[in-house]
Amino acid sequence: MTDIDGNAVAAEIRAGVADCVETLQAEGVDPALATVLMSDDPASETYVSMKQNDCEEVGMRGIHVDVDDDAPAEELYDTVEELNADDEVHGILVQMPVVDQVDTRRVLRSVDPAKDVDGFHPENVGRLVAGNPRFKPCTPHGIQRLLASADVDPEGKEAVVVGRSDIVGKPMANLLFGRGEGGNATTTVCHSRTEDLASHTRRADIVVAAAGIPEFITADMVSEGATVIDVGINRVERDGESTLVGDVAYDEVREKASAITPVPGGVGPMTRAMLLYNTVTAASEQHGVEIELP
Repeated sequence: MTDIDGNAVAAEIRAGVADCVETLQAEGVDPALATVLMSDDPASETYVSMKQNDCEEVGMRGIHVDVDDDAPAEELYDTVEELNADDEVHGILVQMPVVDQVDTRRVLRSVDPAKDVDGFHPENVGRLVAGNPRFKPCTPHGIQRLLASADVDPEGKEAVVVGRSDIVGKPMANLLFGRGEGGNATTTVCHSRTEDLASHTRRADIVVAAAGIPEFITADMVSEGATVIDVGINRVERDGESTLVGDVAYDEVREKASAITPVPGGVGPMTRAMLLYNTVTAASEQHGVEIELP
């Protein structure tokens, strides 16, 4: 059994991004990621802070805009439009979830597709489905890179994605069954309401668990030698203490898996690294400067 070290792979990606930042700056382009927060959720505040720190680490400009969570929705839409119009901002990320008075779909549509480094704008979703992505969504792209780091080629293999979210499940399935490197798998999408879920996951060579249910995937649900990718981050109470667990019962599943991602330290670091990757990609394309992406 091999633990797939997301921290190590993410560090390699960040190092390559830092080199790209230097290349762009030498050509007069200072890559910048703008984060926008309209929420008082502590977890969201932490995520935004981490993303800004990531920017600093690779030499990229990080710009953060707080919008009062009691403000009218139009204030958020106007903020995004201002960032769209700013040529010195190359990537825009609106931290989700937003407050109730905001139409989430309208926010996603309002971000300039060329600056949509999350890959959630309908145009970018369509390009991904069509097999010509501008930006691959960060978590699924990060998972592709983790599989490659473990020498797991999905081509011809059975892959099962457990979860159908717009952020992970759907784009992950598209990348796995799509043509090209990191794809060409025979892919099934399941979810919490799939009947006899274990009959699907047991036949899989690759299982991606992204249902948002703590320790949902147990050892009896995976085949011997499968590769298991755990996207879940769930906080649970155990022995009177709060702890993080994934969507996979890690201790028992790792005894059967040939490779598995731990929580934390697996998929999470890759999501953040691929956001930086997408931002330098956006800066490169917007200014016509060639870079050697990691």
